[in-house]
Amino acid sequence: MVNVIDYVPGNTVLHRLNPVTKLGIAAAIIIATFTADTYPMLLALLALTFALGLYARVTSKFVSLLKLLVPIAAIMLVLQTAFMRQGTPVVLWMTSEGLATGSKASLRLLGVALPLVLMLSVTKLNDLANACVEVLHVPYRYAFTFTTALRFVPVFGQQMNAIMEAQCARGVEYDTKNPIRKLTLMLPLCVPLLVGSVGKTDATALAAEQRGFYLRTRDSSYKRYPMCGRDVAVLAACVALLALGIAL
Repeated sequence: MVNVIDYVPGNTVLHRLNPVTKLGIAAAIIIATFTADTYPMLLALLALTFALGLYARVTSKFVSLLKLLVPIAAIMLVLQTAFMRQGTPVVLWMTSEGLATGSKASLRLLGVALPLVLMLSVTKLNDLANACVEVLHVPYRYAFTFTTALRFVPVFGQQMNAIMEAQCARGVEYDTKNPIRKLTLMLPLCVPLLVGSVGKTDATALAAEQRGFYLRTRDSSYKRYPMCGRDVAVLAACVALLALGIAL
């Protein structure tokens, strides 16, 4: 999952959209996923996300993310059926109401995560931060903090892998099938990871301050992000998608 949020170069229409428009697409799909209450609409939103990912050639990232999300969605489904006992019994402890609630919650989990990965895969983080500052008038320090936090995700993943490889070289076995044992082995790794993250954060803050971070304004960027006709058309489609999500 280290490279899930990395930018994938391309020349598709999705790549050429304004970063704010791409953010609007992700937001529209996510909000519609939360508001939709029928299986056809939830599945249609997932299909739309996969279609956009196929068009932008980022489906390999979707597959990598699904390897993590599908087990979590299955656990969520089981927990929902365990706590939701209304409805007619179907099998074992599961009822019709519990299965319906759990399956919709699982679909919503997938429908929320995948659009974010799609948006980050077709958008450079620098462009996203600068466009939010220019178009949405977000203060630069907040946009910079958000994009910097995203940049640190793969860095921390690589650092965790390096720590685990060092521990494996010392004889620690992380391939155990016992989840409690594995959790016990993973918890001590949080200390060196936390120490390393604090050091990287402090170095990043110092470097940003030396480069005049606090002098940055909305007009400081040399690159502009105007909204063109296709951006307006896509945003209008996003509004229609939100209306569909609320209606269905």
